Amino acid sequence: MSQNIESEMIVHDNLFLLIVSSIFILSTAIQLFYYLFFYLAVPLYKNHISNTIKEPVSVIICARNEAENLRNFLPAVLKQDYPDYEVIVVNDCSEDATFEILGNLLRQYPNLKISTVTRDPKFAHNKKFAQFIGIKAAKNEILLFTDADCEPESEKWLEGMVSHFDDKTDFVLGYGGYIKKKGLLNKYIRYDTMTIAMQYLGMAIRGVPYMGVGRNLAYRRSLFFENKGFGTHKDVISGDDDLFVNLNANKRNTSVEFRKGTHTRSVPCSGIAKWISQKKRHMTSAPYYKFRDKLLLVTEPFSRILFYASFAVLISFMFFWPFVMAIFGFRLMIQIIVVALGQKRLQEPGLIGYLILFDIFSPVINGVVYLTSKRSRSGKNKWK
Repeated sequence: MSQNIESEMIVHDNLFLLIVSSIFILSTAIQLFYYLFFYLAVPLYKNHISNTIKEPVSVIICARNEAENLRNFLPAVLKQDYPDYEVIVVNDCSEDATFEILGNLLRQYPNLKISTVTRDPKFAHNKKFAQFIGIKAAKNEILLFTDADCEPESEKWLEGMVSHFDDKTDFVLGYGGYIKKKGLLNKYIRYDTMTIAMQYLGMAIRGVPYMGVGRNLAYRRSLFFENKGFGTHKDVISGDDDLFVNLNANKRNTSVEFRKGTHTRSVPCSGIAKWISQKKRHMTSAPYYKFRDKLLLVTEPFSRILFYASFAVLISFMFFWPFVMAIFGFRLMIQIIVVALGQKRLQEPGLIGYLILFDIFSPVINGVVYLTSKRSRSGKNKWK
């Protein structure tokens, strides 16, 4: 009797471990697909210049209480090496020294234009309204967006982003990183930003564009009005960049640009509470993505969780452990190579040493932030 019970337990254990092994192999295959098909596309991408004609451009920056950032970073936007462009700053209900800072810059730079939104207690609005005011004020067909706390990497930023526009191109997706500082939080913010960029840039290269970032994004003014602007998602807290791209970009009308001189760098959050708040706001747009994109975005982190969980179970039982370790090591080797190449291409040094730590915990962190962000979606009129 006891032998039969013991035999059944062995059969059950073996069946359980075979199922876990199947999950481990399947999740490994999914992970390798993402790294070799999507993420590797970024470091291997060869830039294709579509247009050598320097068309007029309107750069749009929305600012609310950003006086210090405008003082520090706006001159780099105003001094681009480009023959014909305007910079429109939308001063959205600022209560700091923004008006004075912009007034001083206005006397120095004739290509600077200012649109002012005054506070109205009867009309609360989010960033999309300020963005709309800037787009309405723009005189040029090509619009290039960045933030008040962003600085272009070079005077060739504008030229590089615009060079991709031709008769077929409506969107150019750029890279917006964060300034390197000391501390683990800064490393994680830069790692998170870099890996998200490798995802959205890589997917765009492979013909599946799903988002862009407002720190470095260009599109056509006519496209905005033809597609009713932010109309379908005007009350969502975020999405002035990614949702508009998600709804209107496709493999035929989208290009990417991430040469070093065309990056922008933003001021990173100095505390974890501020970063979580920022991350929550960004995630409020995710439920409105196309089903295809949501499926692709969920599959990678879910398969990663399954990969590490099944690996831990198999190793704890020492089940074919040399085989399991070989698969784990192969996936890690591919991951290190791809991330190292991406780190070099996007100019994000010093992150590879934290790869395993961040790789394990980022799905958990993002999952918790996403679930808690659901409670923020009712605050539709928040600016940022």
